[in-house]
Amino acid sequence: MTTLADTWGINEAQFWLRGVRPAQPVEHDEAAGMWNVYGYPEILEALSDFRTFSSDTRRLVPDLGDQFSEGNLLNMDPPEHDKLRKLVSHAFTPKVVADLEPRIAELTNELLDGVSDRTELVADLAYPLPVIVIAELLGVPSSDRGLFKKWVDAMFSSSNQISFKEPSQEQQEYFTKAMEQVQELSEYLVTHANERREQPREDLLTKLVSAEVDGERLSDAEVANFGMVLLIAGHITTTMLLGNTVLCLDAHPEQRAKLLADRSLVPGAIEESLRFFSPFAAVSRATTREVELGGRTIPADQMVLLWVAAANRDPRQFSDPDIFDITRDPNPQIGFGRGIHFCLGAPLARLEGRVALNILLERFPDMRTDPTEAPEFIPSPVLTGVKKLPLLL
Repeated sequence: MTTLADTWGINEAQFWLRGVRPAQPVEHDEAAGMWNVYGYPEILEALSDFRTFSSDTRRLVPDLGDQFSEGNLLNMDPPEHDKLRKLVSHAFTPKVVADLEPRIAELTNELLDGVSDRTELVADLAYPLPVIVIAELLGVPSSDRGLFKKWVDAMFSSSNQISFKEPSQEQQEYFTKAMEQVQELSEYLVTHANERREQPREDLLTKLVSAEVDGERLSDAEVANFGMVLLIAGHITTTMLLGNTVLCLDAHPEQRAKLLADRSLVPGAIEESLRFFSPFAAVSRATTREVELGGRTIPADQMVLLWVAAANRDPRQFSDPDIFDITRDPNPQIGFGRGIHFCLGAPLARLEGRVALNILLERFPDMRTDPTEAPEFIPSPVLTGVKKLPLLL
């Protein structure tokens, strides 16, 4: 059977996109020196137990250095995680996000005004839209989005599976190059943070440099790493989500027809896209004690990869998991995670996806993939998203 993943050349490691089920929901990868968790209930259990499944995976990968870990919300556990998250959580409340809708619609229309009878969706809309929005919130020039793309692309350019036991030379070279880009982005954010100390503004960067945690200001490294998480996570999910949704609708004309006939189904289409092609395929955790999960005993101090994308295809949770159905209800997909690390920007990503998709359908109801130019996917095995999507309008 030829699947969409085969047709589009998505990384072969993403077996769940090809209708393949793992033999067990929890498996040990001896060669890579880590554990893989694929099952929906097993991943929910892990994401709900931060004391056992710690987000602080740095201690198991010491070579990455501490300069990129201070203030990195993704690698923190309570109470430090909770304190830092509170600093910016006000910027992503339902009301604050809802108030951004007019600006998102304005930007979407402005970006689409520049296209005619064809478009490359990622370059023309799916990338610049969320980057401009998060850059404006953070307080860095959205005109620097070419730099952001260069830095982020380098971080996710490897198509190989990661091994923590015997890293290949290619993997080591990739990490070295990726860290160089992280360093450049860090220095960029520190420069803007220093400007905010001199000239405060109404933006998140000013909030970070002026905030105190336990009576102390954040260091440059903490501000930069926190800002990096917001900038990267604040756009890459929406970029992949929007491109994936348009591509899935194109590949499933009966679902597209339903959506064109009833636009109230757009939120459901967004949720189904998050389940069917989960942008961030996996998140990592480190065990703090021996624990039983899915019938397997995982020792302490083990790297664990939670494959949320595979869990979103778990037949124990979703009926007909390999069918793209925008009317699926309920749809408890976990593309944004669960627990204390539930994606802070999930409401914003959903809003951007809904607004942009509605405007696309309104302005270009006949949009379709270009038969002469195939879509291209991000090569990383832990990301599922188009990096190039040519469309005829």
